[in-house]
Amino acid sequence: MANKFFSVIILIIGLLFLSGCLSKKEVDLTQKKVLPSWYANPPQTTPATLYATGEGEDRDDAVANALSMMASTLSVSIASQFSSKKVVKEGLENSISSTVSNEVQSDVKKIRISHYEILNSWELGFKKYIVLIKSDKQKLFESMKNELEQKFAFIESEIKQSQKYNALEQLNSYKKAKADTNDVPNILTVMNVLNGTFDAREYIGKMEMIESRYGTLLASITVSIECDAESKNLEAPIREGLGLKKVQIKNGSGEKHFYITVSSNIQKASSYGFALARSAIEITVKDYKNSVIGSKKLNITGQSTQGYEIAKESVAVKFGEMIKKEGVGKVLGLDL
Repeated sequence: MANKFFSVIILIIGLLFLSGCLSKKEVDLTQKKVLPSWYANPPQTTPATLYATGEGEDRDDAVANALSMMASTLSVSIASQFSSKKVVKEGLENSISSTVSNEVQSDVKKIRISHYEILNSWELGFKKYIVLIKSDKQKLFESMKNELEQKFAFIESEIKQSQKYNALEQLNSYKKAKADTNDVPNILTVMNVLNGTFDAREYIGKMEMIESRYGTLLASITVSIECDAESKNLEAPIREGLGLKKVQIKNGSGEKHFYITVSSNIQKASSYGFALARSAIEITVKDYKNSVIGSKKLNITGQSTQGYEIAKESVAVKFGEMIKKEGVGKVLGLDL
């Protein structure tokens, strides 16, 4: 009996020892892969070439992160060069240089790097890829220049096309062009660092021309507002909204004058002690040819415990809040 018990103990010890060995082997098999040297010690950026590494769930994600890192590296370099120019104002050199440097870094990080080459990529583990990319500075400069040329060619085409339509459509084309060129100063900054001989004056001149033409056209546009008896209290919110857009409100004529008409059908009602003014509002915008270029129908209900007239004023308040929230253009049925 004792021998049998002793044999069982030996068997259990043997099984535990074997299990431990297997567990150790399993741990050894799941050890992390050793990082490749190109990732652990990547090439350093040179005066001619940018390098960056990235990690992600897949190859594309890793490349995107590497490009973001490259843009960050480039922004730091640009900000450093910018700060070295010693921006001085009112004796606060250090603080101003620091502020400008931070702004430059933040903006340049948004620049899209479209010219790059993937030098190495490797699947490090489950949903874990690493890559090494590089970008030739001169080729990156050329790609940015080509993109700028295409951008301004497209803008000029859009503006030319808009000349066939009314002045508000033309104004929208300039407004869109202004928005599309918001990133151009940052691109020019990068291009100047990539190529010290680059002259940005041509592109700056194009941006100034767009701004100038926008301002000139806006100053020449006039709008008149006509409201029926039930809509008189809606005129003030419209005037305020258009004023914020710097649109002139006055009587006029000609191809750059527009007419806004507002009419309301108000139903008087009451509910639970409240006076109600159920207002069906119709807004129409016409050009000098009497063609409708914008329209909107709104249903707004005003209410008050102080009577119907106050309920009507409540409609105007809600109408004004709608203009502030959504913009006067949307409320009028226009793209302003």
